[in-house]
Amino acid sequence: MDRAAFACSTAFFHDYSSASHGAVCLPQGHVDYIEKVESFSYSDFFRDYLIPNHPCVFSAKFTESWGSRRNWVTRDGKPNFDYLLQHFGKAVVPVANCDVKEYNSNPKEQIPLTEYISYWKEYIKKNYHSPRGCLYLKDWHLYRAFPEQDVYTTPIYFTSDWLNEYWDAIGLDDYRFVYMGPKGSWTPFHADVFRSYSWSANICGKKKWLLYPPGQEEYLRDRHGNLPFDVTAPGLQDSSIYPRYAQSCPPVEIIQEAGEVVFIPSGWYHQVYNLEDTISINHNWVNGCNVAIMWSFLQDELAAVQREISEWRDTMEDWHLQCQVIMKSCTGINYKEFYNFLKVIAENRISVLNHVLDEEASAKNTHRAATSALGMLHAVFDLKRTVQVLTSLNANEDFKKLNPKSLTPPPEAFLHHLKAAIDTALL
Repeated sequence: MDRAAFACSTAFFHDYSSASHGAVCLPQGHVDYIEKVESFSYSDFFRDYLIPNHPCVFSAKFTESWGSRRNWVTRDGKPNFDYLLQHFGKAVVPVANCDVKEYNSNPKEQIPLTEYISYWKEYIKKNYHSPRGCLYLKDWHLYRAFPEQDVYTTPIYFTSDWLNEYWDAIGLDDYRFVYMGPKGSWTPFHADVFRSYSWSANICGKKKWLLYPPGQEEYLRDRHGNLPFDVTAPGLQDSSIYPRYAQSCPPVEIIQEAGEVVFIPSGWYHQVYNLEDTISINHNWVNGCNVAIMWSFLQDELAAVQREISEWRDTMEDWHLQCQVIMKSCTGINYKEFYNFLKVIAENRISVLNHVLDEEASAKNTHRAATSALGMLHAVFDLKRTVQVLTSLNANEDFKKLNPKSLTPPPEAFLHHLKAAIDTALL
């Protein structure tokens, strides 16, 4: 991002950051379509979609150079099962049964990819029917398992990706996934992990997305406060069960064609259908634009845990620690790890500002290289957003109960360090 464009974007962000993210409807459900790569910059995306938290669709031109677009697809646009078996046949993959509801999701099992593709071929032959149900390969960490494969390159718009930067640094997980499924497979109504952004690129096939802006999901809750499993179910019309459904806006609908990339903003609930045999690549990601939303989500999650086990508050000596344990098991992170998450990101940005990344080191670290490519001002922006959230975390009463002074470095000292780094960079 050039200096002038970034200054414009950060000024816009300063004005927008205090605005409400309540229940809104996009005008006539409109979603912008980005046609040309050469005329759409990172600063355009930052200003028009990341900050306002609006969806958009990128044309197939943005993915035409990917290896998966060339190799995973037959000439007639279908999944290339032979290629997939040849290169990934030894993999064991997670598969969900779309025909079964279990705790408001679909039950999963781990099976060999060879078995899944055999099932898929048979499912097509039998006119998309099987006694096993409609099976959907979901959340496969292919990038982590096969890093040497020429699959795709993350578009520049999505490279400020704190989730994968952090989990790569600690070497435990990632939020990059491959989905593969037959026509009719689908994903129930949900919002993404940590209320992150997501992007999803169709390698082949066609999807239908139903999107609801943040706040609209409140109108879809039943009389017990539960969200629906399927927002297209006729039962939602029953006002005795869903008393506020009539107040909801219609969903924003997107039909995503092969090669296109959908950007799903932070906190937008959605439901997704495969209209054809489809393969997609998906990332969940957080950055400076939505890390405050992630922090708000974590506070809500902890409050929910505290309500669930409130009866033991006075009888359990380490009750607040147990709440953190339960929270981590449910969401994948607790307050101490969130502090570490912010620390890793901030330290990487300080490295950029201190010019300690030579070309060789940058080449070995794709996240730091991407951050460097976005420029010094972007690193400053990230640090400012980290300081805001870290200041809120440090003032949080539940965080204070975790003895934050024992953390390395202690939050107060780290905040001072970050503010000094920002001041130095802006001199």
